[in-house]
Amino acid sequence: MKWIVADPEHLGGKPRVAGTRISIAFLLESLAAGMTISDIVHSYPTLSEDSVRGALQELARSTELSAR
Repeated sequence: MKWIVADPEHLGGKPRVAGTRISIAFLLESLAAGMTISDIVHSYPTLSEDSVRGALQELARSTELSAR
């Protein structure tokens, strides 16, 4: 499943978690601020733990590929 999507009709084309209006940047900022995945899912019910973990794994893979 593709967890990260982007299209010009949502969030101005910024990458977001599929099926939500939550940007990947916001997700990363929340984690950097000390929130756990459980905290984020509790605060934003459109997210699931699977979607957060999936998006983070997809992001990590894409970063690894671009670094090569």
